[in-house]
Amino acid sequence: MKLELYQIDSFTEKIFHGNPACVVPLKNWLPDEILLKIARENAVAETAFFIDKGDHIHLRWFTPEIEMDLCGHATLATAHCLVSHLNYQHSKIVFETQVGKLTVDVKDGVYYMNFPSRLPAPSILPDIISRSFNIQPNEVLKSRDYILVYESEKDIRNITIERSIFDLINLDPGGVVVTAIGTDSDFVSRYFTPQASILEDPVTGSAYCSLIPFWASRLGKDKLFSRQLSERGGQLYCENKNERVIVAGKASTYSQGQIWID
Repeated sequence: MKLELYQIDSFTEKIFHGNPACVVPLKNWLPDEILLKIARENAVAETAFFIDKGDHIHLRWFTPEIEMDLCGHATLATAHCLVSHLNYQHSKIVFETQVGKLTVDVKDGVYYMNFPSRLPAPSILPDIISRSFNIQPNEVLKSRDYILVYESEKDIRNITIERSIFDLINLDPGGVVVTAIGTDSDFVSRYFTPQASILEDPVTGSAYCSLIPFWASRLGKDKLFSRQLSERGGQLYCENKNERVIVAGKASTYSQGQIWID
């Protein structure tokens, strides 16, 4: 069986930046173990698989280790694949996913993803996470992910992880977000996943389901611009809409090819 494969960098206008995702269109679902093997072979943070059902598109996301309940950058990559490579003619894309219906509006090369809001609540930081980080946060919150709030962007840039301790943590399917007010953005963040082949995710769209309502409330504004401070970096245009959030960005195709499945 021959399948098309696209590798797309999300939340950036340039290749080698943003977060790379692979996108694989399917006619029918393959066994989950095959989907996981494909994701593992692709060796990027997420591989998106989709089936075009006509009025909507069934979308799933796999890391090299597990299936995820929500992935922002691979959703953006899938939308970009549809529009830029598969001649998708509609300005709104409707995805059916594990977390329900997600829509993406496309305008002037920007993909506006409508995601569920996940307002984090105050929490206590587990000792094992605390011991993994070289700098301790000012504030700890929890939704799907732990959200660690720091004093400054400088703190976020200077954070290092003791992986031998961090990888003992089981947060399946979540991770740890570190965040602070930005110097040339409303806020900045980084994202770390224990026990994952890729420790630091370059740009994490799903984390903004929590970051957007938190920072919208903290800063008193509903439209925000954010940077994710990974080595590759990424830019996100954000909007708080109460029960929903808008996570928006651009994308650039790195490669297009084929894979063969026995």
